[in-house]
Amino acid sequence: MFQTGMCPKNKWIYLIYGLLLFFPLFAFPQKSKSQLEQEKRNAISKLQEAQKILEETEKKKEVSVGQLNALNQQIVASQSIINSISSEITIYNNELLELNEVIESLEDDLDHLKKEYATMVYSSYKANYGLRNILFIFSAETFNQLLLRARYMDQYTEARKRQLALIQEVRSSLQDQIATLETKKLEKDQLLNQELSQNKSLVTLRKKQNTLITSLSKRESEIKKELQNRKKAIARLDKLIADIVAAEIKASSKGKSSTAIEMNASETALSKAFESNYSKLQWPVTTGFISAKFGTNPHPVYKRLKVPNDGIDIQTNENQEVRSVFEGEVKRVAVVPGGMRYVVLIQHGDYFTVYAKLKQVFVGQGDRVSANQRIGIVNTNRNGTSEVQFQIWKNTQKLNPENWIAKK
Repeated sequence: MFQTGMCPKNKWIYLIYGLLLFFPLFAFPQKSKSQLEQEKRNAISKLQEAQKILEETEKKKEVSVGQLNALNQQIVASQSIINSISSEITIYNNELLELNEVIESLEDDLDHLKKEYATMVYSSYKANYGLRNILFIFSAETFNQLLLRARYMDQYTEARKRQLALIQEVRSSLQDQIATLETKKLEKDQLLNQELSQNKSLVTLRKKQNTLITSLSKRESEIKKELQNRKKAIARLDKLIADIVAAEIKASSKGKSSTAIEMNASETALSKAFESNYSKLQWPVTTGFISAKFGTNPHPVYKRLKVPNDGIDIQTNENQEVRSVFEGEVKRVAVVPGGMRYVVLIQHGDYFTVYAKLKQVFVGQGDRVSANQRIGIVNTNRNGTSEVQFQIWKNTQKLNPENWIAKK
């Protein structure tokens, strides 16, 4: 006479709705989106930093490699922003696709629930819910049968109530998902506008880059001369450091043949502490970017010309303070001609850090310095480029400083 129980599909609807309540959609991609946002913020910060450095180098009317380096850094940062935005758009596309599928499923479920509910109401109407139901109950042949029929009627009433509540819940969930869909569409549109704007900026930067390279390519003889002077300055600096390290090794070994500094307990502890900060050392300057990497690299304009580097060059702002990356003892303050200017060498057990291209120094030989202590001011060359040369040695071994300093 009456339909009893819920159809199997309703059980799945309850399950789906429960999952929607307790496990919000797209919880897992959120972390990736957050990471992309952070990457984008970092890239924007680098872009702005490079722009400020570029503006300072452009105060000198003559084009320079320093200008090109700052411009290249802007291009890298700009491309990074575009990549982050593109990845975010991909996430939004996937989310929108999944949302549309969920909405379609909820619409189908809602339609099915409505039809089921209509069937239940119609069945009640046909049965003349009221007097006939009472007659149905009291026409039972036994008391137990009467109780069963009464319980059956209660269950049917509750089933109708549950069906109506489920319809309302699904309808509410459907409205929420539609609202979420519209919000995500707006967010995606904003990202698309950002991507378009950033692509236009990148095109402008690349045009400026090509103009700079063209201008620099007309100064080959001058650049070759600058490169020769740099090589001579590097050789002088290399000899200075090597001599100081050799003297320290000789003094610590008390005349015995050795290739490493023999340390006491406190020096060993300092060395281990320095070593434990691998990839975590602070930068010697608070702003800037690596303009020349460790090792031998091709010239940014004349690729056939090789530029040696025993450390890294960090291009920064004019009058930027240079700070010690770790505690230690100042072993030497020297002047190296050819562009290296003032040089400060600090010992940390059997490790040494070197800070060159300084125009002013605030420490002297024998001074104990702490991490982040101000030791000098970066020099700005005649082309308007402010750059510090930073090296790390372990005994006589030259290390790549980029591996030791923290990632920006």
